[in-house]
Amino acid sequence: MRQSAHFTTPAGVDTVVSRMRALDEALPGRDGVAVFNRVYLAVTEAVDRRIDSGRLGDARTAIALDVRFAERYLTAVDAVSDERRPPACWRPLFQFRRHPGVRPLQFALAGINAHIGHDLALAVVDACRTLDCEPADLEDEFDRVGELLGTLEERIREELMPGPDLLQIADPLTHLLGSWSLERARDATWSAARALWALRRLPELAEEFTERLDAAVGFAGRMLLTPLPEVTDRTR
Repeated sequence: MRQSAHFTTPAGVDTVVSRMRALDEALPGRDGVAVFNRVYLAVTEAVDRRIDSGRLGDARTAIALDVRFAERYLTAVDAVSDERRPPACWRPLFQFRRHPGVRPLQFALAGINAHIGHDLALAVVDACRTLDCEPADLEDEFDRVGELLGTLEERIREELMPGPDLLQIADPLTHLLGSWSLERARDATWSAARALWALRRLPELAEEFTERLDAAVGFAGRMLLTPLPEVTDRTR
């Protein structure tokens, strides 16, 4: 379903949450983008609660990073709605969003891969420019958000992994998703953010680095969305 609203200017976390809730209501439940959107909405609502309760450190820094982060995802949604090409990291999710052989867990983790592997690095740089600070000044907030995402990823795997435990060993989904790690993605993202910040006065190199990062994350996302056969219980 086409979304007409656009997210082109900085806004507070409440505005970001409202936009994702609108997407959740508009998109079909089985749609791959809807699956990721529900995951991301839960993360953003959790961050918002922590900011409101003062449990996420420097609120100004946390809000800047969280909103700049969300802008990247919502801009990709708008690009597709306007029949423009989204960043390469997001293309697999939009291309396979209705594929019957791709499972909900794959959609969720492919979206997390795009958002963490590419968008978060650029969001750190965006936030540094907004706050007039260095990436090191955002490291504590980066780590806190990362810890929250790690907890959420565990819950996602538990809720969306199909079949009883005995079948999970034989399920090709188990082996496919075992090749991707949120912790490794976060570590690579922090290195990428620092590299992009160091390259900010060399725009041609920064652009090339960003394009290569985008393509690499998109390739990983395409692998995560490999259509898989269902595993049947042969013990019956």
